[in-house]
Amino acid sequence: MLKKIILLLILFTISFVFISMIVLPKNSDINEELAKDSNDSLDLKIGQMIMMGIKSRTSVSENDSLLQEIREHKLGGVVLFEKNISPANSRNELINLISTIQAAAAIPLFISIDEEGGLVHRLKEKYGFVGMPSAMRLGKINSADCTLFYNRRLTAELSELGFNCNYAPTLDMAVNPENTVIVKRQRSFSEDPDIVSKHALLCIQAHHENNIKTILKHFPGHGSSTADSHAGIVDVTESWSFKELYPYFSILSSGSCDAIMTAHIINKRWDDSYLPATLSKRVVIDMLRGLLGYKGVVFSDDMQMGAISKNYGFENAIELAINAGVDVLMFANNVGSDQKMISASEVHAVIKKMVKKKKISRERINEAYSRIILLKNKKYF
Repeated sequence: MLKKIILLLILFTISFVFISMIVLPKNSDINEELAKDSNDSLDLKIGQMIMMGIKSRTSVSENDSLLQEIREHKLGGVVLFEKNISPANSRNELINLISTIQAAAAIPLFISIDEEGGLVHRLKEKYGFVGMPSAMRLGKINSADCTLFYNRRLTAELSELGFNCNYAPTLDMAVNPENTVIVKRQRSFSEDPDIVSKHALLCIQAHHENNIKTILKHFPGHGSSTADSHAGIVDVTESWSFKELYPYFSILSSGSCDAIMTAHIINKRWDDSYLPATLSKRVVIDMLRGLLGYKGVVFSDDMQMGAISKNYGFENAIELAINAGVDVLMFANNVGSDQKMISASEVHAVIKKMVKKKKISRERINEAYSRIILLKNKKYF
């Protein structure tokens, strides 16, 4: 284990010396018709970069504004929460909701959910769904058969309901026992990077068996923090350790990674401008894509979380995140009464305005779109 960390540290140091020389590969597999620089294709590509929460809908009618936005290519995915589950006839109502939403899309949507297990479990047993233990419990049991069993059961249900994306597994390590957002909520498999990697790979395997894509989180590691980025700024400069990258290194080396979600955490050793990871080129482009060689889709954590929304402004945060290398921006609309709900049309309009003003390049939009389409087309069998 120590040798692995030392090797990764050497790679980390060498990579940062030559980081200015890194050029991201261009993907030439974009559909020719959609790749034309027309307004229509630009609208479609921007829409694929937007992931939205659907507020508190448990059903949609034919003239619902959400379906209209989907038909107009204003979003590429939705994220569902417990509030989107009807208390009565839960399973059938959820299947109907998802199938109606998906049917409106010209390009299949990411239909996503946060199903880590334990306290982060939307599909609760009280609605008739299967139970799912926490990552911490599975890490303590440390049985491959056990982790596979529960994840296979969960992902079979996700597939039946119509989901194709899960924000799991969590690769955050239980570095700080007093961490309130990860460790105390039992969201980490372990403080041991080998155990985290082992059970994350088993989790991914079970998801792929049921054609569910996984989004690893929260890069570069939230397990050492002393605060919660849902509420505000989180600075891990003095607490983050290099070993928190090891699970990412391990999963990427296995070839099993579908996508990665960024954390809204700050570390002046990563970025001396003090930008959070989600908004930082030094983290997304230099560390994740450069150092670790990652070429796939990067999702933001919820852009409405306090660490972003209270400090960077709606338009500025969108511009920074996309230029930092984030491909899919999430606006979960899972906010309190004091915060504004956001529509896909609002996000779409901001991105398009930034492109027109040349604050975001068309090349960057094409790059994100290409990665997203490759992920949507990814098959496991």
